Amino acid sequence: MIRSMTVPTSCPSRRRFTSLGGKMTNVRRKNVALGSLLVAACWGGLKGCDAFRAVGSPPLLRTGVTLLDGTASGIPLAFGGKSSITLHSSVSDSNNEVVEKLSEGLRELSECVSITYGYLFKPDDSVTAEDVVMSCDAVDEEQPNSLRQKAHEFGRYHLLVKLLKTDYDAYVKTAEFLSPSRIARLDLPNLQDVAYDPASEDQASTQPSSRTVEEDGKSLVADCELEDMKFSESPLDKILLSIFRSQVTENTGGVTSDIPGIKGLLAQGREYMTKELPEGVTYAEHSKEQNTMVKKTLAALMTPVLPPFYRIFMSGIVPKLGTEWDGKQIGPWFYAPWLTTIVTPIFFGFLVGPSRPNRRSDGQRGGLVVEKCKFLQESGCKGLCLHQCKIPAQDFFREELGLDLT
Repeated sequence: MIRSMTVPTSCPSRRRFTSLGGKMTNVRRKNVALGSLLVAACWGGLKGCDAFRAVGSPPLLRTGVTLLDGTASGIPLAFGGKSSITLHSSVSDSNNEVVEKLSEGLRELSECVSITYGYLFKPDDSVTAEDVVMSCDAVDEEQPNSLRQKAHEFGRYHLLVKLLKTDYDAYVKTAEFLSPSRIARLDLPNLQDVAYDPASEDQASTQPSSRTVEEDGKSLVADCELEDMKFSESPLDKILLSIFRSQVTENTGGVTSDIPGIKGLLAQGREYMTKELPEGVTYAEHSKEQNTMVKKTLAALMTPVLPPFYRIFMSGIVPKLGTEWDGKQIGPWFYAPWLTTIVTPIFFGFLVGPSRPNRRSDGQRGGLVVEKCKFLQESGCKGLCLHQCKIPAQDFFREELGLDLT
């Protein structure tokens, strides 16, 4: 009994491939099939893959063999008969599409690298506001979130950095003109004197450049126009805040509060700031006492180990080794400001809230952007912020760590 089945091939015509049934066992059928394929594959290789060449396919991508019917006795094989069939194994069209897409991706990547190279190696002193505007046009012309658009955004950022380094006033005016309508405010390399919303005349009149001098010559900025933020605390923030509050209690002579979190810390600070002063103690002297209290608290928070390490490896202050260089500062090292801005958001977020590294007004790394000061928002008191946060923190970094903060 003979069964037959039709095998579709890549050739226009269909051929018949027959296999014998009946008494042939499953094992013998498998041996016949494997033997036929092995012999056909060898013969196809020796003949130079005639069937393969017949369909015009590259020899590295396809192989072709020609098989004939076999009989139950001896299984004779021949090649080229009328009842033969050509079997083709080929790379599918989808694989060809993958190769084409890969090639297109590599070309796109190469072009994006070229775009980035052009921005990075443009001389600093040749960058103008017009160049920044043209880069904005290039960003807008590309597909959103495409690699090419990202390349132009990267280049635009570095054009702004170059302009910041060479002409600060031009940078501020350019940033105010383009942000936030064409450049997101958080994408600017420096925000120090850039108005929050230059499109609004009302808000433009309250930009940080309009300052008043108060509190013994200390500069204070106008009231913040930002909406209140909702702050969250990480487990690390809670631990550091707990340690900080315990040190405040110790350094204020027992001032404490049952209020949890940052609100409790502010209640402690407010009570200490407004306490009744002993006879003969002036408000100015009490302000210095508040500064001293905070500096002691910061020193305790950093432990006795970190300040000496910071002074040597960040600020470049020579330790006492019995030499003429003892105590002299040969730093700060070039990486100190930048590394400080990396560490600050992690370990001081419990006080100031979310922050991120940014550029300084000279275009160098080492700036820090605080989205909205947690201490100031929750206290609602500039005096508390000034005497128990800003001034003592700056004094501590300058006097104990050897790094100026501005």
